[in-house]
Amino acid sequence: MTPYRQELEKYRDIDEDKILQELSPEELAQLDAELAEMDPENVLLPAGLRQRDQTQKSPTGPLDRDALLQHLERQALEAEERQDLVPFTGEKKGLGTPRDTWGQLPREEQVTLEPELEEALANATEAEMCDIAAILGMYTLMSNKQYYDAICSGDISNTEGINIPDEPPNPTDVAETLQRLQNNDPELQDVNLNNIKDIPVPTLQAICQAIQTNSHVRSLSLVGTRSNDLVANAVAEMLEHNRSLQSLNLESNFITSAGMLRLLGAVGHSPSLRELRVDNQCQRLGDTVEMAMAATLEQCPSLLRLGYTFTLQGPRARAAAALTRNSELRECHRGHRGHQGHQGSPGSPRITKYPQGSPGATRGHQGSPRVTKCTQGSP
Repeated sequence: MTPYRQELEKYRDIDEDKILQELSPEELAQLDAELAEMDPENVLLPAGLRQRDQTQKSPTGPLDRDALLQHLERQALEAEERQDLVPFTGEKKGLGTPRDTWGQLPREEQVTLEPELEEALANATEAEMCDIAAILGMYTLMSNKQYYDAICSGDISNTEGINIPDEPPNPTDVAETLQRLQNNDPELQDVNLNNIKDIPVPTLQAICQAIQTNSHVRSLSLVGTRSNDLVANAVAEMLEHNRSLQSLNLESNFITSAGMLRLLGAVGHSPSLRELRVDNQCQRLGDTVEMAMAATLEQCPSLLRLGYTFTLQGPRARAAAALTRNSELRECHRGHRGHQGHQGSPGSPRITKYPQGSPGATRGHQGSPRVTKCTQGSP
C-alpha cells in the first residue's frame, strides 16, 4: 500500500456530523465562506440549496396557524368595498335602427321576380318552402328537423325531380377500330375509346401495337378504360416507334408510378407528340413522378400541353416554365420558317429602302422604299 493510501485510511472512520455539531456559529460561518470561495456558482449543490439562508432575525413569537387564518378572514370582512360604479343616466348614444325596418333588405339588394313566381311563392305552405330550401341547399333557412323531414322521411311535393338524361355510351366499335388500325386506314385519325370499361387488356395492347406502324393516327384517347401498367408499357413502346401521334389522353385510369415513369421515359422518343394528359389516376403518383414529369417537359421542346395536377410547388413551377419556353420556341421556329419561305419564293416583291440623300433615292420621293419585282432566276 502506498503512503498516500495509508494517509487516507486515517480519515475513513471520522464522523463528519459530530465535527459539525461541535463547531461554533462563527466557525460555521467561516466554513461557509471558504466553501463559497471553492465553488462560487454552487454547481455541486442542488438547486434548492444554492440560496444562502438570510433569515438572521429571531421569531417575534410562537406560530399559531388557526389564529392567523381567523385574523386574515376578519380583516377581509371588515375591509370596505370600493364603490366605483357609474350610474346609468339614460342617455342614448349612436344611431339606432327603427323597429319597423328590421328584417327588410336594402333597396339595392331586393330581387324582383316574375308575377307567376311571386304568386306561387306567396301561396306556398311552410312545408313546400322547406322542400324548396332543401333542394336548393339553403340549410340556414330551416331547422335540422325540417331539413331531415324534407329529405328523408317527409313527403316532398315534387316527387319527379329534375330529369337529367344519362350520357350516351361510346358508340365506337373496338374490333372494327383495331382492324382499321392494322390496315393503316388513312381516314382514321382520331381513336376515341373513352369510358368503354369492358375492353380487355390484350385488346388495348393490340391497339397500341397497331399504332406503332400506323402513320395516320393523330389522337389516341383511353379515358376511363381501366388501363393499368401493362397498357402503360404498351403505350410506351408505341411512342418509341410511332412518328405521327400528336395527342395522348390516359386520364382516369389505374396507372401506378412505375407505369407512369416508363411512359414518361418514352415521351422523349416521340418528337411528334404535342399533348399529354395523365391526370386523375387511381393512386397518387408521388414526388418522383412529378419531378420526372417536369424533367421530361424540359427535355422535350415539342411537348406543348400537359394535363396533370401537381401537388408540389417545385415541379409545378418547372413544368410551367418549360411549357412556356416550348411554346415560345415553337412560335419562333414557325416565324423563322415563314420568313425564309417568304424570302426564297420566286416572283415575290423585294422592298429596298434607301436612306435620304443616297444615290439610290429618287428625286421626288427621297427616303421612300422602292419595290423591285424579283423574277425567277434574278438575284
